[in-house]
Amino acid sequence: MTVSSTSTSTTAAQLNIAAINAQAEILHGYFLGMQLMVSRQYDAPLIEQWMFKLFRRQHQEKFLSSFEKLGLSQLPDAVACAQYHVLSNAIGGVPVEYMYESDQKAWVRFRYPRWMYDGPTLCGIPPQSGLGFMRGWYAQNGVSLQNPNLGFVCVSEDLTGEFGFCGYFKEYAFELSDAQRLQFAKGEYPPPYIAEQQPSLVSEHWSELRLAKAKRNYALGYIRNGLHELASLLGYETTQALAGQAARLIGLQYYASTAVMLTATDGDVKDAAKYLAMMLSGMGDETQLMPTSDLKQAKIEQTGLRVVRGVEGADRELLLHCWQELWLGTVRSHRLMMTLTCEQTAEETLLWTITSLN
Repeated sequence: MTVSSTSTSTTAAQLNIAAINAQAEILHGYFLGMQLMVSRQYDAPLIEQWMFKLFRRQHQEKFLSSFEKLGLSQLPDAVACAQYHVLSNAIGGVPVEYMYESDQKAWVRFRYPRWMYDGPTLCGIPPQSGLGFMRGWYAQNGVSLQNPNLGFVCVSEDLTGEFGFCGYFKEYAFELSDAQRLQFAKGEYPPPYIAEQQPSLVSEHWSELRLAKAKRNYALGYIRNGLHELASLLGYETTQALAGQAARLIGLQYYASTAVMLTATDGDVKDAAKYLAMMLSGMGDETQLMPTSDLKQAKIEQTGLRVVRGVEGADRELLLHCWQELWLGTVRSHRLMMTLTCEQTAEETLLWTITSLN
């Protein structure tokens, strides 16, 4: 049978997208796992402060730059902010709906499942987490847009057993104080959903490949910033121990589902190496299976290290430690007893060694 070059390239493209999606899957799981691990060991005020710092950092990195890219700058500020949260979250695979009430008042309603608290995670996070992210991001929109009259009003929260996260951006007739930028009006309900009013991404600009990469990067951003801000509260040593354990557990838990996405085999060290190489390639890095004479070992070289691109110092060391623990977990999840070690051989190159213990 002759396989055309077109068919081969199509298969390679599909495998590439599958690897990117698998990366997004495990990185999302890791963010959920970190939240649960912190919630298990620390009280609610720390969770709130962590979420506040994380979402304020995310806001400062992403809001204005992506606000312009999404073509929202010509809309009234309240409407633009509501549409922003629909479009930006859609890029990350998060369902959000928009309801227009007036040029000065526009609603957002997050639908389920909630990406932020996916699955049973919703039952394990304290309500103060939601307050932290609303203070960190939603209350800051008016400040970033240099509109002191713009605030956010929350009518329902996720973690308090209401009908989910919902509220509206409102431009008042007066300048808001810091405390007024986030308000609560429990008991109000949004206007009816109108499908034709929903903003959408321009399809020709957002291919399947671009959306897959954006979804992966969406999760990665939360991990990078989440680790940085957690370390600012707990210190690097404590954060490394806690986040490293979470990473290993998520690797154990998510190997099976990501292996299915890649049609990987739970077999010997070579099979484990093929799985790991595919997963690492889903970061956009170059991966290569290295020759070895030891039948109980397999080696993979990873070059590029997108995961720590632009990250320096203690943050880089922390992120690399957790990165290694994540993949150790996936290797330990195989039926064959194996372990994984990692050596940094150059600034942007890691050498991974999988060793059979049987």
